[in-house]
Amino acid sequence: MSYTKFVTVFVRANSENVRKIRISPGRFRSTVASTKPEEVGEKQQQIDGCAVVEAEPVELISQTKNVANSHVNKIDIDFDNTQEAYRSKDNVELLRSLLVFKLCTFDFLVDKNKELMEISKKLLGKWMFEKLMKMTFYGQFVAGEDHNSIKPLIRKNQAFGVGAVLDYSVEEDLTQEEAEKKEMDSCVSEAEKESPDGDHREKKYKAHRQFGDRRGGVISARTYFYADEAKCDKQMETFLDCIKASGGASTDGFSAVKLTALGRPQFLLQFSEVLVKWRRFFNFLAAQQGKSEMTALEQKLELEQLKESLAKLGVGGKDDIENWFTGEKLGLTGTIDLLDWNSLINDTTKISSLLMVPNLETGQLEPLLKMFTTEEERQMKRMLQRVDILAKHAVENGVRLMVDAEQTYFQPAISRLTLEMQRKFNREKPIIFNTYQCYLKEAYDNVTLDVELSRREGWYFGAKLVRGAYMYQERARAEQIGYEDPLNPTYEATNRMYHKCLEYVLEEIEHNRKANVMVATHNEDTVKFTLQMMNEMGLLPTQNKVYFGQLLGMCDQISFPLGQAGFPVYKYVPYGPVNEVIPYLSRRAQENRGFMKGSQRERSLLWKELRRRMLSGQVFYKPVF
Repeated sequence: MSYTKFVTVFVRANSENVRKIRISPGRFRSTVASTKPEEVGEKQQQIDGCAVVEAEPVELISQTKNVANSHVNKIDIDFDNTQEAYRSKDNVELLRSLLVFKLCTFDFLVDKNKELMEISKKLLGKWMFEKLMKMTFYGQFVAGEDHNSIKPLIRKNQAFGVGAVLDYSVEEDLTQEEAEKKEMDSCVSEAEKESPDGDHREKKYKAHRQFGDRRGGVISARTYFYADEAKCDKQMETFLDCIKASGGASTDGFSAVKLTALGRPQFLLQFSEVLVKWRRFFNFLAAQQGKSEMTALEQKLELEQLKESLAKLGVGGKDDIENWFTGEKLGLTGTIDLLDWNSLINDTTKISSLLMVPNLETGQLEPLLKMFTTEEERQMKRMLQRVDILAKHAVENGVRLMVDAEQTYFQPAISRLTLEMQRKFNREKPIIFNTYQCYLKEAYDNVTLDVELSRREGWYFGAKLVRGAYMYQERARAEQIGYEDPLNPTYEATNRMYHKCLEYVLEEIEHNRKANVMVATHNEDTVKFTLQMMNEMGLLPTQNKVYFGQLLGMCDQISFPLGQAGFPVYKYVPYGPVNEVIPYLSRRAQENRGFMKGSQRERSLLWKELRRRMLSGQVFYKPVF
């Protein structure tokens, strides 16, 4: 059934009933799991300053483990072995790390870092300032100025078992006022400008000036603001150069992209709202069948009851309804689940036809906006074309594409577009990886739905699991604008969600080998949890199904021991001219303030290795590779 057929006539839904829908926090049990529960969980602690997780009872998906495998090929990593952790670093690099991490603990330096860098540039001059930065912050966190200058570092890391996720980290240095203006101009349609209250838009999916500067409260993700289509083309070219550089520097690299760099964010806002509203309507129909307490994948609507419900709601005639649920594979099992429902939105011939939603006040299906200009239609199509071009170049260059996660009001559209790329390009091997933010309440549902779709359609599921980069901004926006906080209430809850999602994907790898996951974390205990699960499941690092990821210049005591033990591990490798990556360096300083204030671990390990080298006569130690 095509979406365009379905939208020709639609529902006269009772808005009061829809408002009563409650989504269950319950969980879907994997079809490959048995029935005996096992209990593991996590509780946040600080051990030598690194956040770790301690076991406490919580239900796991995994029900049985291969006990025989738990003692075969077991790999233990010693994250306290400084000699192995810092084999790739000479003594000057260790001293630089100690200096940079120490400077990051001083509030005044971190809070005023941009102002201090500007003063230093004026006093020292451009050449001397860049030299100073390369000896300190730039040298610690950035690989080089262009794709040629980064090759020596990439090759050195590769020699010690660590790959690269290339990330061109140049950003515009905008004032807050400039950022807010750009955001409002690019997120508000012509129809909304002419009639601000003329459309039934949700507050969450509309632009708000007080949150127009999306950099606010964000310390670990770069931000793009729309200027025009030419700027998007230029940014696409930058990503293409990054893909080519990754392909030229290594045989198994990644390249990171952000979809907000590739088009006008208005489309992402609108498409996200449409996807969310259609999912809510499915939940409404599930509630009518008494299935509101079930998890996302357990909700299977009885087809005949669904047809009756649609007829009662005024959705066309009997013949129309029959036609909607015939053809393709819909309804062959006598039920319709959320994945079947999502497949209805599949017509991309006219992009604006995707943006149709049920108006619960009138009971009619209406366009999200009263009017789309021809130029807005073109802008939407250009964004999709740019995404497609990047994916094709990734395939041609043997590079995997990591699509970064963004704010929750953009993310449903970003995830859906990434999913469509996976369906197209992940047929023979994992090329496209989606990012799942585990601080979201819906993270587990998102992961399980996408894994199940990949299983049904036979393509390779690729995921990067992160905790999330927009927590402060997301909470403040939800509170001030007036919608439900999308995030888990505590850090401990986020830890549990992360491990829950991770174990689900590891189980998928264990059973059908067509899933791949990057465990992107600086949390040492999450890494240990992953290694424990891999040992219990008999998953080997040489299978190249489970990857680990950390930022360049941070947590080398995790990355390099893993790499030298044969695990696929990657550093996010930023690069770009000194003066143009200052916004990135500013965020690294802020992130490290919290990390270093709460942790003496990395600094103590660095000191330990320096003392060992001094006592063993390795004053002029140089890495050999």
